[in-house]
Amino acid sequence: MFKVSILYPNKEGTHFNMDYYVRTHMPLVQSRLNPMGLKGIGIERGVNGGSAGSPAPYHCMGHLLFDTLDAYQTGMKTHGMELAGDIRNFTNTAPVFQISEIIS
Repeated sequence: MFKVSILYPNKEGTHFNMDYYVRTHMPLVQSRLNPMGLKGIGIERGVNGGSAGSPAPYHCMGHLLFDTLDAYQTGMKTHGMELAGDIRNFTNTAPVFQISEIIS
């Protein structure tokens, strides 16, 4: 199983519209990538940086689960431009991507 994590840095001057992300962007992701092998999603909202009152390093982290790395890559070849183009509708921060293999 592979997890694709998309992290949205919480830097000064950035914004993030969680409502749009949850209600519009992620359903778009699911509608495009479910047929390509998407098995599940997760959404995390950053609340702090580990010490009381410190800002979270990320506004949000989105996670996509696929059985194979090839399924993700095929999905992004097919729908990546559309999905990336929607990012400007909910944030002005550049996302950071990490692909991980789930070991246990």
